[in-house]
Amino acid sequence: MSHDEATRSTERRAQKARTREALLAGARALLADGEAVTVTAAAARAGISKATAYRYFSDPALLAVEAGLAVEVLPYAQVVNGAVTVRDKLRAISLYIFDLSVSHEAAFRQFLARNLDAWAADPGPRTRRGARRVAMFERALADLPVPIDPARKAALVNGLTAATGTEAMIALLDTAETDRDTARATVLDTAEALMDRHLGPE
Repeated sequence: MSHDEATRSTERRAQKARTREALLAGARALLADGEAVTVTAAAARAGISKATAYRYFSDPALLAVEAGLAVEVLPYAQVVNGAVTVRDKLRAISLYIFDLSVSHEAAFRQFLARNLDAWAADPGPRTRRGARRVAMFERALADLPVPIDPARKAALVNGLTAATGTEAMIALLDTAETDRDTARATVLDTAEALMDRHLGPE
């Protein structure tokens, strides 16, 4: 992937994230007003067309669940507060996303279940997840004093994305049957190994 292609990909992802966040804000406004959450109503609140909204959410229950979860997610600046180096920021993001999943385990499991239900009902292409961790990892890597190759950057972001969050929680707690402290340490170990591979030893 060339630098221009990587830039365009990042810009597209940022635009999708803005649209998704606008829909979630519309849904939260409906919840705050005690109104039923529908995709059409959230789109109207956000000033987004119904057709566009349905590319992001076809299931109003999934929209309502994610809108509730979105309130809990701290902004990037707070997540990396106190982190000095890029590696420190990547560590902070990895652990924050994992800790967030564990501290709201039931809600995130429900959210994942609703995503799987939505996929089973309509397995066609659609933006189903908010990808907040992806945006955070990319933002942290933008602070590298010397940018790395776009393909290597993408591989690092992909690896870190797979190694944390609800998916890692389920793999470690359910499949590997670890306790939470061991699971958290494993997330950090994996993040360190990925950073060593793609950024070089610290």
